[in-house]
Parts: sequence; structure tokens; C-alpha cells
Amino acid sequence: MDKVKESNKNISSKKPVRVGISIGDVNGIGPEVVMKALNDNRLLLDCTPVIYGSSKVFSFHKKRLNIREFNTFNSDSIDGVKNKKINIVNIWKNNLKFELGKATEEGGRLAFESLEAATKDLASGKIDVLVTAPISKDAMNKSGFKFPGHTEYLADMSGQDEALMLMIAPNLRVGLVTSHIPLKEVPLSLSADKVFDKIKAFSASLYKDFGIRRPKIAVFGVNPHAGESGKMGTEEQESILPGIEKARMQGLLAFGPFPADGFFGSNARNNYDGILAMYHDQGLAAFKALSFDEGVNFTAGLPIIRTSPDHGTAYDIVGENKASGASMRNAIYMAIDVFWNHQMEKEITSNPLKIQKKEDRRRDKRREI
Repeated sequence: MDKVKESNKNISSKKPVRVGISIGDVNGIGPEVVMKALNDNRLLLDCTPVIYGSSKVFSFHKKRLNIREFNTFNSDSIDGVKNKKINIVNIWKNNLKFELGKATEEGGRLAFESLEAATKDLASGKIDVLVTAPISKDAMNKSGFKFPGHTEYLADMSGQDEALMLMIAPNLRVGLVTSHIPLKEVPLSLSADKVFDKIKAFSASLYKDFGIRRPKIAVFGVNPHAGESGKMGTEEQESILPGIEKARMQGLLAFGPFPADGFFGSNARNNYDGILAMYHDQGLAAFKALSFDEGVNFTAGLPIIRTSPDHGTAYDIVGENKASGASMRNAIYMAIDVFWNHQMEKEITSNPLKIQKKEDRRRDKRREI
């Protein structure tokens, strides 16, 4: 306990966390939610925001949205940023073309360049965490981006085959076995090993990133009624249940497979620390119905910390001052919290006491006498 208190004391005395923010699609609501998320100066006590983009982007959107209070410090590189300021690293010097509400090649290129610059500084330790504003996958693909989304890009940049996509709200945590793939490919992608690997990664993230010591995970089936004992599909019996059993043999608290509809429709979710869905909409449709504007997208299983709001570019409301900054603000605070959870874990596990054999203890005792 004393070591934990000392760790908290050390953490509280350290400088604010450097939060890198990729600007997302400049033709979407990314700039708007970033401004609204950062409009409370109290946030600067906990972090130093570093936005990768251009002051011209925010000048344009401020005028369009009639937002007056958003003051920034501009720099040409990460080396010039200042604490207690909202920093913009200007990676574009030329005039920009805006086509609000449209997925354009130019918008995709700018979003990719912002993400690339932020990722480079994250990899070199010049920022502590990464928060990504929404992108358009259509615009990104037009610009040559070869990944289905942020999660896959960051896994590749980290040298890993794949990461675990989590959606986090105050009382709900949903992970995905498969994420950005066509629905027809989901059954073909499932295997006992893959389900086990996702359970293991989910459990490790709940422990390391969110401080839950013995996490309980509910695992969904993929077919209606979780296959109804093979009457509506065999994936549960062939892939999902063996994956759960393998996890339980290793001491992980995994249960299921459960039918997704009945599970979300009851209070059963309150009995678990996490829910593992088999595919994107199975988990995220219910999550967003329950937690939209509050939820955060968290990428687990990587050596870096990355979060994002749980919504997209919202082209239909861009420029109308209707977007909420709540999810973006939650994403920033979650990245900060996870960073400090990691630091605390390092502090309390450093220099552990060695377990001595009885003979060693007796010898030490004789020396004391």
C-alpha cells in the first residue's frame, strides 16, 4: 500500500502528458470536435495537446462555426511546442482546399499526412499518446491509404499482425474478434486460436490499461441464438467454444458463447467487465445505441496508446455547429488515464522483493545475530 501511495505521489508531480492529435478529415467534423473538446482550459493541467495539421484548418472552421474562443500556439515541429498551450504543429504551409461534407482525395491525403506525422513522433517518444480524429475510409483509400482503418494501420506500424479494437464507455466495454471486414468473411475468419487470442488480449488490456485485476469476459456466438446447439450454424461448436475453453484452461475468466440480442437486452452485461463480439456491427450497433457521444475507441494490444471518438466524420452535419465534443474529450482523458495506469504499473512492479529459500533466510538471520 505504501508503495502505491508513493507511486501516486510521484505520478502527480510529473509534467502533463503530451497528447498527439491527428486532425482527421478536414472536410468532416474532426476540427469542430477537437476545438470543442479542448475548450476547457482545465484540461491543460493534465495534458499538453499537440495537433498535427495547420492553423489554417482551424481558422477556416472557426469562422464557419462562429467559434471565437480557441487560442493556439503554432510551431513548425514538435520540438517547439509549449506546455499549458494548445499546440498546432503546422505540417502544411500551402493554402488548402475545403469541400465540406465530401470524401475527397485531397481530404484523405491531408488526414493521412497528419496521422503519419503524429505516429512518427509517437514512435520516437516525442508525444506520449495518440488521439485520432475521425477519418473517411473512402477519402483515405482515394489518397492511397491501404488499410481498412486506424487500428490496422497502427498494428502494421507497430510490427504486429493485428490489434484488438475496443469500444469503451463508463459501464460498457466491447471488443471485436473481427473488425473491418465484409460480413460474409466473418465465419471464415473465425478459429479457436483466433478467439482465444482475442480473449487473451482483451483480458490483458482490462488488467494493464484499465486496472481490472481479474476481468470477466462474456463471449458472443456468431449465429442467431448462438447456433442453437448446431441447428443454426456450427461456428460456436467448432471455433468459439473451443477458444473459450482454451482460455479457461489458462486461468482466464471467459464465459459463453451468448446470443448477442438477449445479452444486450438484459442486465447480464452488468455481470462482466468486457464483452467480446464476433464482428463489427454485432458489438458496435448496441454499443452506440447505449453510449453514443460518450464512448471511446481504444486500440488494445499494441506498444502504444491510441484512442479516438466513437463516431465518424458526420458529413451530414459538418459546418452546422451541431457536433458534440464529448466523445473526443473522453478519448483524450482516457488516453491520459491509460498512460498513468501504465506508469503506475511500472512503479509498483519495479525492484520486486526476491523470494528467499528457507536456508537463505536462516543464514541471513544468523548473520544479523
